Amino acid sequence: MIVCPNCNHPNPDGAVQCEACYTPLPATTNCPSCGANVQADAAFCGQCGYNLRAGAPTGVAATVAPDLPPDLPPFVNPDPLVQPQPIGVSTANYTSPNSASLPPTAVSVPDPSEVTQSSPPPSNVAAPPPIPTSPPAPDLSAPPPPPPAPDFSAPPPPPPAPDLSAPPTPPPAPDLSAPPTPPPAPDFSAPPPPPPTQTPPPTVVPSASRTQLQQVTARLLHIQTDREIELPQNLSVIHVGKPNDRIPPDVDVSGFPNSEIVSRIHADIRVEGDAHYIEDVGSANGTYINNLPLLPGNRHRLRPGDRISLGKGDMVTFLFQLV
Repeated sequence: MIVCPNCNHPNPDGAVQCEACYTPLPATTNCPSCGANVQADAAFCGQCGYNLRAGAPTGVAATVAPDLPPDLPPFVNPDPLVQPQPIGVSTANYTSPNSASLPPTAVSVPDPSEVTQSSPPPSNVAAPPPIPTSPPAPDLSAPPPPPPAPDFSAPPPPPPAPDLSAPPTPPPAPDLSAPPTPPPAPDFSAPPPPPPTQTPPPTVVPSASRTQLQQVTARLLHIQTDREIELPQNLSVIHVGKPNDRIPPDVDVSGFPNSEIVSRIHADIRVEGDAHYIEDVGSANGTYINNLPLLPGNRHRLRPGDRISLGKGDMVTFLFQLV
């Protein structure tokens, strides 16, 4: 199978273009180990796992040691004759491994009383900044001061007195001189409007398309004789050819003119759902779809109006129809 890179449709081996979206398919080749059909740009065979790119350099990348963090330099003994003293061993009882070959040397220990005090540090060294001190904590033991008491000795201010000198504004008087407007008189000259008529509701008649199931039927129309051949609806694979001892044809074309160019096992029409596909099964004179050759192993999805020619010369030709 060749998977289409555009629509992921599985196509048979040897197909040149996708039978669903007509996208050109990648070229294929045979595995030199098992002979399976693989894509030309594949790196390994999907059947046996053979390396198709044996000429490519293979190897393991060199292992690079990770960078270690810098550490203290290792201890180097400048004098190989002086051995370090083990921890927890007294100097008096410890003997160096090389002490046997060395002459004894006197070690002078300074007297603590003779050790003089080191000189004070130079004065040009800047003093560290003073450490800021935190503010003193409030004294929570003392009671809080009482709020000030209101002064009740002063009298409250009097409210503002209303202005009684100005007379009140009287409301506007209604205008009684103008006569009232009479209501409009009804017009008795116009005829009364007719009562509305009631329209009966429309009668719904069920259509025949909703009660009957329509089934699509595929057929082949022979152009040379204008004869129609209805394809069987209960078969998933319809064989097209002439009578033989191996596979009897479901569509027999032996009675049509120029049928000698049609092979006994010529082509198959496969039905998958509502789609019909035609493929050449190794005929001698080939199969042509819309005047284009159909390569063996490839299949073409038939659409209404497609022209199917069995053999060369367009002498046995059918039109695919859906009714």
